[in-house]
Amino acid sequence: MKLTTEQICEFYHRGYVKIPGAISKSMVDTARQAINYSIGTLSPKGLNLAKHHGGGEVVSNLNSSPMIKDLYHKSPVISLTESLLGDGNLKVPIGRTTPASRFPNVLGKAPPEPTGHIDNMGNGRNGKPKGSYHRGFTCFGIIYLADVPEPYSGNFTVWPGSHHVYEDYLNKEGIEILSNGQPRIDQPEPPHMITGQTGDLILAHFLVYHCASPNASPNIRYATIARMSHVDCAKNGNDCFTDIWREFFCVREVMGLD
Repeated sequence: MKLTTEQICEFYHRGYVKIPGAISKSMVDTARQAINYSIGTLSPKGLNLAKHHGGGEVVSNLNSSPMIKDLYHKSPVISLTESLLGDGNLKVPIGRTTPASRFPNVLGKAPPEPTGHIDNMGNGRNGKPKGSYHRGFTCFGIIYLADVPEPYSGNFTVWPGSHHVYEDYLNKEGIEILSNGQPRIDQPEPPHMITGQTGDLILAHFLVYHCASPNASPNIRYATIARMSHVDCAKNGNDCFTDIWREFFCVREVMGLD
């Protein structure tokens, strides 16, 4: 399975693309069963799952487990991602693949608006020193393991076009400004809370402004996430903060960037 020219153009302009039904139901069911089993058998008494990275600490035993890795390695994910990077340019096996469930966290009131961030930055609370920055991957791969039919349901949320804004900003100010923390700059569009169905895949650029939306729904948002890398990601390093299509050979070709 490959992305169409229209999908590649959408990824270029908006910073993400959703591929409906990319992952088979049987693979999704196996992964969701493993997640629910871990939550049901390993959850410490009294742990507030809504405040612990969506229960990620509870199901950390599944990080890069076969049930989760297979979603990426035994599905069209690799070929779809290489539709952006070029054949053979995705580093495989894919690194850390993790469950990313989001429990309902808003009760009896209107949900707050989503607040985003860009990855690859340390704040002293995420295991990275405050003021540090290091580009460690090329694009996200998010798989919905259950339907997410409405906004404010823990949706993977993006600010469309934000990757272009950040590239321009960092070219103007220099990437060293990232040592001051998350740049809070005007975005070209409001946040888009991506709805979808079981088995949908979302590919998103590493520099897109994003978050998981508040979950005011009655349901757990079941998903997995992988941060996937070009084979030259380590060599290119932080240079891609200001040259954001360097590792996207097929995007450059379709958009005439070379």
